[in-house]
Amino acid sequence: MRVGIGNDIHRLKEGRTLVLGGVIIPSDKGEEAFSDGDVLIHAIIDALLGATAKGDIGSLFPDTDDKNKGRSSLELLKETLQHTGARIINLDTIIELEKPKLRPYIDKIRESLSDNLSLDIDRISVKAKTAEGLGPIGEGLAIKATAVVLIDN
Repeated sequence: MRVGIGNDIHRLKEGRTLVLGGVIIPSDKGEEAFSDGDVLIHAIIDALLGATAKGDIGSLFPDTDDKNKGRSSLELLKETLQHTGARIINLDTIIELEKPKLRPYIDKIRESLSDNLSLDIDRISVKAKTAEGLGPIGEGLAIKATAVVLIDN
């Protein structure tokens, strides 16, 4: 068994779509990024790549390659799963965002991850935290996600 950890942070920008775990979240701001900016999926990708010692998201999907511009992070996740050959045992994640409140969307996010990872939903944890008004996350300027994955390879 192997463990990997990943995290990602993006600026929030008006007019962008907020996507988390492949789920569109109603919000006046979304992630500013080269792809769709799904920080949760990006953190999971980095965790998988870390667990298999195969680099990071920037080396596998560089922002210098135009084919990655605007791509769905779910597509990137599927390619990462093929690239790593990882069999996930469980996944634990944290999303840090001041607003909107994510509690109403956590189950949808878990369902999306379950479908896209072919993993039982009871092996997926998604937690949402605020920054209590502190720093760029607390000021509503950024969003951050962290993921820890246990794999059997």
